[in-house]
Amino acid sequence: MASSSVFETKNTKPRGSSEPTLLRLPIFILSLAFSSQTETYRRRAQKRHLGDKMSWTRRGFIASTLAFSAKPSFAETTVVRTPGYPWVVTLPNAPSGVALTFDDGPHPDHTPRLLDILGNEGVKATFFLIGRSVAAYPQIARQIVEQGHEVGNHTWNHPFLAEMPFASVLSEIDRTNRIIEDTTGKSPHVFRPPYGSFTGRQSARLAVERGMTTVFWSVDPHDWRRPGPDEVARRILQMARPGSIILTHDIHWGTVAAMPATIAGLRARNLATTLVSPTLA
Repeated sequence: MASSSVFETKNTKPRGSSEPTLLRLPIFILSLAFSSQTETYRRRAQKRHLGDKMSWTRRGFIASTLAFSAKPSFAETTVVRTPGYPWVVTLPNAPSGVALTFDDGPHPDHTPRLLDILGNEGVKATFFLIGRSVAAYPQIARQIVEQGHEVGNHTWNHPFLAEMPFASVLSEIDRTNRIIEDTTGKSPHVFRPPYGSFTGRQSARLAVERGMTTVFWSVDPHDWRRPGPDEVARRILQMARPGSIILTHDIHWGTVAAMPATIAGLRARNLATTLVSPTLA
């Protein structure tokens, strides 16, 4: 997938000056392109529920192969570093790698056990953390970073974001970014929306206004249904391909217990594990 160049820009226009309408067109065009499709999947998800409403937005974002280019115009005297990819479903620059990602932690019992497993196996993973859980278990969040793993943002309260005003979305994300940075010293550059509930326009705006890439997934073993460790591992290995982003949750015992077999199976298929952010460069 070709990426637009990473750029820095500084808006020094005096307050109250107008921005050319043309500069807002990339986000507007993205919004039009995806609004019909994402609305269709939203209605299907609400009808089926699926417990987590997890799949509709991921399908709607298969068009993440599109490049993104936009000049920020959202604030005066603000320096923004816009990522080359506003959102991803697979790893764009990892021809033989896969990313293990863990959502909803840190968990007081399961996350430390998972960290032990990953440490023993020499595997690095990306953890999308809930802000309120970081506040509750700061020492575990610090341990994640100290062991060389990546931390991403998964909101403060795990809401369904697609239908929220964008100001409220940013409030969830900013609050979580602050607690993660204050606790671990690391500022997240990647974001995963709960349930995959995020529109094309929201992802585009987040990339421009916060410099964050929205990370969806291509492998979902439905571990939140708690099918058992053997089944979680089997599903992951059945679906994993080069470039896969694997969605799991470290709040479930069965997911953690599935990791030794999962890691062994990935290695047997010559699929190396990698963090998400390095593949976005």
